[in-house]
Amino acid sequence: MINFNGTIVSHDTSLLTQNRAFLYGDAVFETVKIVNSKILFLEDHYFRLMSSMRIIRMEIPMNFTMEYFEEQIITLAKAKNLEDSSRARITVYRNDGGYYLPQNNTVSFLINVESLDNTLYSIDHKEYKVDLYTDFYVTKQLLSSIKTTNKLINITASIFAKENDLDNCLLLNDSKNVIEALQGNIFMLTGNRLITPPVSEGCLNGVMRKQILSLARNIENLEVVEEVISPFDLQKADELFITNVIKGIQPITKYRKKDFSLNLSKTLMQKLNESISSN
Repeated sequence: MINFNGTIVSHDTSLLTQNRAFLYGDAVFETVKIVNSKILFLEDHYFRLMSSMRIIRMEIPMNFTMEYFEEQIITLAKAKNLEDSSRARITVYRNDGGYYLPQNNTVSFLINVESLDNTLYSIDHKEYKVDLYTDFYVTKQLLSSIKTTNKLINITASIFAKENDLDNCLLLNDSKNVIEALQGNIFMLTGNRLITPPVSEGCLNGVMRKQILSLARNIENLEVVEEVISPFDLQKADELFITNVIKGIQPITKYRKKDFSLNLSKTLMQKLNESISSN
């Protein structure tokens, strides 16, 4: 028997009493975008998931190939008639058993698919305000660069953003450097230099981050570097934007009293859509 919300019920009525993702955050996940029955950047998502599973010592099933990964997601999208434009999340968690020490390293997975309005990425031109979140910090370590289900900093910072009428917050690492936004990587344009923090600073090894770095390096007279960004650098920037696979590029229009342009964001968004359409 267990106590569930004040009522004594059968242990069998809850699937969570032994679920390691629920009990310990012992899970990793990927969020992908589906367009016309295809997963965008499929290979990048698959290999990042495999890398994440290896890092936390999960056993990768022999049948868990990239084709299997794709098939499982697309099959659900088609079953829900959402294959034209949707987002899917696959969560891989270690199977029940044990306390901090698992009884084994085998895994199960759960997939969910939700509809999206647009197939191509687009720039949202409305005001987008951000500020720093300083209550908690991200540690500079390998675990910070993978997508685990331990997202308490992102949750508390999202509440902080809502309470302060912000659209997003920028997270700091334990060296007090800016590393990312709540839902994506951060890019900063200063003059002709486009800067994003290196993964070694503790930011997520983002799939869209990789695409934007590749596209930006083909723009003439634009220097693209991975360097540390301090909070003081933000005030001197000409442009700031956030990247993730679902939104693409989200320009930041205001940080404290500083307003920013959207020119490079628009250029990169156009190149991003062109690269998707050509594949």
